Amino acid sequence: MAARGTVTVVGAGPNGLAAAVVLARAGLTVRVLEASDTPGGGCRTEELVEPGTVHDPCAAVVPGVLTSPFFTAFELARRVELVVPEISYGQARVGRDALLAHHDLARTVEGLGRDGAGWRRVFAPLVERAGAVARLTGGNPLGAVRQPATALRFGLPAARQWQPLPALRALRGDARDLFAGPTSHVNHRFEALSAPLTGMALAVQGHTAGWPVPRGGASAVVRALVDDALAHGAELHCSTPVRRLADLPPSDAVLFDTSLPGLLEIAGTAVPASYRARARGHRTGAAVGKVDLVLSAPLPWSDPRLHGASTVHLGGSHAEMAAAEREVHAGRVPEHPVLLVSCPTDLDPSRSRTGRHVVWAYAHLPTGCPIDPTEIVLRELERHAPGVRDLVVGHAARPAATLAGHNDNYRGGDIYAGALSTRQTLLRPVPALDPWRVGRTDLYLCSSAAAPGPGVHGMGGWHAARSALRHTFGGRLPLPSLAPRPDQV
Repeated sequence: MAARGTVTVVGAGPNGLAAAVVLARAGLTVRVLEASDTPGGGCRTEELVEPGTVHDPCAAVVPGVLTSPFFTAFELARRVELVVPEISYGQARVGRDALLAHHDLARTVEGLGRDGAGWRRVFAPLVERAGAVARLTGGNPLGAVRQPATALRFGLPAARQWQPLPALRALRGDARDLFAGPTSHVNHRFEALSAPLTGMALAVQGHTAGWPVPRGGASAVVRALVDDALAHGAELHCSTPVRRLADLPPSDAVLFDTSLPGLLEIAGTAVPASYRARARGHRTGAAVGKVDLVLSAPLPWSDPRLHGASTVHLGGSHAEMAAAEREVHAGRVPEHPVLLVSCPTDLDPSRSRTGRHVVWAYAHLPTGCPIDPTEIVLRELERHAPGVRDLVVGHAARPAATLAGHNDNYRGGDIYAGALSTRQTLLRPVPALDPWRVGRTDLYLCSSAAAPGPGVHGMGGWHAARSALRHTFGGRLPLPSLAPRPDQV
């Protein structure tokens, strides 16, 4: 490729910006090209319904920002005000008290009654080793051999929650139903081993750093990344779509904050045939339909304690949610889909200058589903918050089939850039010891499509940048400090 020391990053989501921060701080010339008119990808904040009230169109609750090695080194908590509620997540139940995962493990165990002992057995050892768990889940899963003790402590309890092994489960009754919430953050069936692996990681975060909400909106995280990259010489060019490599300026390395199909389309014949062959097994995951509501009063939860939770999961028991996800995987809309709900103004009233109340909701739906999700979301909310319909001032809806029009990475409405099947969780995006490098080229995949997968954690960008420093630039440049300068905090 061209003159030494020049890098282009395609896409300005959190991972692309994380890569830009690392490479700019390493002294390289960095250009970030973003198709949208603003940076952020799936981490942005906008006025979607009425002036003065803001919504997060995609990511809203960001568990990874306080635990990921990248954001820890970046010291994001010194740059962005994060609201960390005492309740990380809740499981709403029709006609019964909700189940609550408190930041405090002991309080969660107490709330689960006779089922709490199993929760303690599973999570207490992992909470004690939270840093090791974050390192394990924040890299290439094939690298677990470097942390065998942590991998066993994490993997064995997850395997015991796996659907085909009911006799071995430590989580039963209410504990198992509470665990269904973080497990539902996969876009795949609960029967896959990847489901409890994901649930375990999120639950551990809930009992350690918590599930924070950025004050003012998710875009606060993006602003911190953009400000740092620009302060170290990077350039950001928005409204600059990239359709082929010829659209790019001369570069030594190109990092793609795109889906895997997006990379293959843009890079064309520059992608080795062997890599394309390994990528043929890539599958899109199930979709979401997104609804943002503006209410005249707080969401009237049947259990008012849910107002203190970052995220509330709707869908019933573990068995009922698993059945709903099977329906979605089969291409059908369930009678009661799994919903993820957040009420940011409960935790951060600054989201509305007019005193309105914001509701953020995802409904799990089949890939490419064209249905307007508004009625689905309102129907399910009414079951857990009767009277919510009467409070709706306005709303914005995005069917799954339209999400790629807002973000090309969300093809078919899959916001994770690929199914979180067991294979695509452990071998993401393809089987490789360095899953960020595209074969032996100077092309790198730094998005959620690469390990460690989805979430606002910056780790895909961090790993891809380190791979580029090692391979394209021969390890001549030291890995830079990411700590903020005094004028940045």
